[in-house]
Amino acid sequence: MDATAVDLPQVIPIFPLDGAVLLPGGELPLRIFEPRYLNMIDDAMAADRMIGMVQTAGGEKARPNLAMVGCAGKITSFNEASDGTYLITLTGVCRFALDGELAVLTPYRQVRAAFSPFAVDLSEDDDGGEVFEDSRFAKALKTYLHRQDLAIDWQSAAVAPLESLVNSLAMGLPFSPAEKQALLEAATLADRTEILTTLLEIDAQNWDGDTSTSLQ
Repeated sequence: MDATAVDLPQVIPIFPLDGAVLLPGGELPLRIFEPRYLNMIDDAMAADRMIGMVQTAGGEKARPNLAMVGCAGKITSFNEASDGTYLITLTGVCRFALDGELAVLTPYRQVRAAFSPFAVDLSEDDDGGEVFEDSRFAKALKTYLHRQDLAIDWQSAAVAPLESLVNSLAMGLPFSPAEKQALLEAATLADRTEILTTLLEIDAQNWDGDTSTSLQ
């Protein structure tokens, strides 16, 4: 990425959605159907195409509190379905710390986003590419996929950038909202890999026919 934290917008619209997190470089397909969020996408498409994905943190159902860390993404694919809904793909750009919510007239919520604490997300440095075949992470992943009756292309996984592999799994596997948030907030790739590995191992230890996992 060629952007820096100061290049990113200080104010972004947000899409609160529990159980769905976006990570830098990840792609998140979304179907937008609520009028307020159709409005948000229209406005984003007319501007910089940036919106923030954030989970909630309790509060009133009509207007829940927001998690303190989210991730901004750019709309990289947009299609309007025959029923008027939007099918979009968000590509993760950079995580942000919530620096206050604005009082706005728009039907959707907007926040001040502090990107500088997560400037590492915009770095060109790549910690991936290593073969992980005999790592603790690989062993935990193999056990998890076997129990879930899932499969991946291990030859491709072994040579894929580690960050891309870890982030795609963190986004795609059915962890709880709290676990997803822990993966999102991990300071470094090594930290995220450790959390992901632990979650996979917990699933293997607790396997009893369901897929629930917990960090607690």
